[in-house]
Amino acid sequence: MIAASTQSNQTKLQQPAAPAASHLPAWQQALAQAITDPAELLAELGLDPALLPAAEAAARLFPLRVPRSFVARMEPGNPEDPLLKQVLPLGAETLQIPGFVSDPVGDIASRIAPGVLHKYQGRALLIATGACGIHCRYCFRRHFPYGDETASSGQWQTSLAAIRADSSINELILSGGDPLSLNDRRLRELSSGLARIPHLRRLRIHTRQPIVLPERVDNELLQWLDSIPLQKVMVLHVNHAREINVEVTRACQDLTRHGVRLLNQSVLLRGVNDSPAALAELSETLFAAGIQPYYLHLLDRVQGAAHFEVPESDARNLMTTLLARLPGFLVPKLVRELPGYASKTPVPF
Repeated sequence: MIAASTQSNQTKLQQPAAPAASHLPAWQQALAQAITDPAELLAELGLDPALLPAAEAAARLFPLRVPRSFVARMEPGNPEDPLLKQVLPLGAETLQIPGFVSDPVGDIASRIAPGVLHKYQGRALLIATGACGIHCRYCFRRHFPYGDETASSGQWQTSLAAIRADSSINELILSGGDPLSLNDRRLRELSSGLARIPHLRRLRIHTRQPIVLPERVDNELLQWLDSIPLQKVMVLHVNHAREINVEVTRACQDLTRHGVRLLNQSVLLRGVNDSPAALAELSETLFAAGIQPYYLHLLDRVQGAAHFEVPESDARNLMTTLLARLPGFLVPKLVRELPGYASKTPVPF
């Protein structure tokens, strides 16, 4: 599956020809300037060059991409920085570990149209793009065949027709990649199609852009959100409190003022947030920024991410401690996603 994953992620990185940089919105300029070379990332943070050969080998399987503003939140000289560990390619990614597969959550089996996944009652997911502002090394779609399955602008009519044909679907989830990697014109094109589906009530946007690239929350995006006649929920992805800074908080406040309900889902990651202190600080920081802690996922067992896995028994102990330390509304639900199940599966503790 490595050849397939390499091909799919090459497709993911191919972008249409862009206008001159001076004519691009600030967020697109920042995205174009993201670090994609492991050597540059190591040099920027003053890290040991001995890390480079393994980083380059892993990046050939799943490319590096991280915005410079996210790198600026990392501690220079610290290879154990929790933000760095989410994005730095490691030699461990090249190992074949039993039980870790290319499609750990059964995406392909749930396909009903190009880029449309229908797993759960009342909800459908639209993969609007394969592009993303950051490549998280534990990404459960790091092997996804975006070139074949993305509901690109040329395929949106087919994708939306499948959603329109099923009146049981009342919530549309925009995912990717990251749907906010699309420019505002393409987002308007997509949402105008959604607005014509009478049985849709809610639009849920799964995105990491307001966190890793808060410039994305600009006036044009807010105007687009205002134009959508559906209830709007944005599920953000934050794993560590230090991901949230002043700019991120301001972006979240802007989204809230424009009627967007903000939730967060995290992944429990070894060496990143697998301690009671880290999880408690994360929940407090999220809530202070106007984001409701929602889900804490056990790692999806995707090929290349085994080194991030936290044993379930440890996860249960962490949640027991967290529940004793925080008010209940700040404690996310511990869940896992299993192929073929009718919902996310709660993990008792």
